[in-house]
Amino acid sequence: MRNQGIGSWPARRARMTPDRVAVSYRGREHTYRELLERVHRLASVLGVRRGDRVAFLGANQPAMVETFFAAGLLGAVFVPLNTRLAEPELRFILDDAEAAVLVLGEERDGAGLPGRHVGGAAYEELVASGSPEPIDEPVSQDDVCLIMYTSGTTGRPKGAMLTHANLTWNAVNLLVDVPLAHDEVVLISAPMFHIAALAQTLIPCVLKGGRAVLEPSFDVERTYDLIEHERVTVMFGVPSMFGFLTRSPRWPTADLSSLRHLLCGGAPVPEPLIRTYQERGLTFLQGYGMTETAPGALFLGAEHSVDKAGSAGVPCFFSDVRLVAPDGSPAAPGQPGELYVQGPNVMSGYWRRPEETAKVLSEDGWFRSGDVGVADEDGYVRISDRINDVIISGGENIYPAEVESALYEHPAVAECAVIGVADERWGEVGKALVVPRAGVTTSPDDLLKHLDGRLARYKIPKYLEFVADLPKNAAGKLLKAPLRKLYGGG
Repeated sequence: MRNQGIGSWPARRARMTPDRVAVSYRGREHTYRELLERVHRLASVLGVRRGDRVAFLGANQPAMVETFFAAGLLGAVFVPLNTRLAEPELRFILDDAEAAVLVLGEERDGAGLPGRHVGGAAYEELVASGSPEPIDEPVSQDDVCLIMYTSGTTGRPKGAMLTHANLTWNAVNLLVDVPLAHDEVVLISAPMFHIAALAQTLIPCVLKGGRAVLEPSFDVERTYDLIEHERVTVMFGVPSMFGFLTRSPRWPTADLSSLRHLLCGGAPVPEPLIRTYQERGLTFLQGYGMTETAPGALFLGAEHSVDKAGSAGVPCFFSDVRLVAPDGSPAAPGQPGELYVQGPNVMSGYWRRPEETAKVLSEDGWFRSGDVGVADEDGYVRISDRINDVIISGGENIYPAEVESALYEHPAVAECAVIGVADERWGEVGKALVVPRAGVTTSPDDLLKHLDGRLARYKIPKYLEFVADLPKNAAGKLLKAPLRKLYGGG
């Protein structure tokens, strides 16, 4: 094959196990042979060329999987869109990526969004109209496979460019740590517009020839039903998802005997949650990573899931991690340092953001994560803090600068700051502290309503409080540490 990228994987897998089920979705199944034909048909009608960006908007469904592989088959670049974003946010990404086509999931109509749209309710007709003739474009491992947008501290989303090699090496790293078998049944209910669900579940599943059970969204009762009836062996989730399962009345008695591997990431994992799963006899595996590292950087292997519980683990096999003290020297065991990551899984840069790329990616490939960790004497790293102020709520990143910018659009806001506060359900939620403008009447509810439609709902603070002033240093820079101390209780 001339295609050395991930777009060739359906063909490579179909020639090995053509009759094995590749994808299950709401009572429908496609074998690897059928998946290959559908991918070729879709690719033939997308109307894109090498390097073009192919966006997808929709929940987890076969159309998303097929669009991902079809883009790779053509040497195009897949751009998954977060379905929770507001229309202005989606428009910004589509314009920034200069998407050649937007493929819509079966539940979307694309109203208000720019560009050429295909799919939606007519997706099956679109696939049926295509040609099943094989496509074999020359695609290199170093070609960009995926642009995944991640919000920055400045409030403007940046597209992390991940190559075919980045995603392939991440899958290899995962398979070194997690012994996936050919008969895995992988439940994918975390959204694949985030890197973990796509790169830690779907891609390794296809590589091994397992069966991916796709769910449009996470639901506790549905998850229990699927585990029992589909005999699910692998599941990925963020901590809040696993927490919801333990709070269900079904937790003590549900048949979980089929589960082999539970993978958790996307936010710091509370140690009591890990213990709860261990007490149920389940191996609860966690790691640390980010979009820019495709995503795996650290992983805690099953053999140390008890004695090193709470740690994010050690560097993945083909990745290197170092902790750097504020003065640039290596952080000693027990001392905090910023995490730097290097390896074949580290992104090539941010899409059309050379200055932003230079801030975080050195010439020799070390990526500055902005997160702080502490290593023990054995090299196991515990994530202790974040240099930036990102709030992680239910596995979603919320960047205060973006929320603050939207608040400032309201005429009643003189000053504002957004901090994260603990939340039992979501781990963290946002809290806005607002200095109201003199002479302008408003209320907390009015300001929160002002954000609705401007921001994704998960970014809208759960709490909003009026304050007399905000603490600043001598240079006038806002100080958030005192705010967290004063107002961090929710």
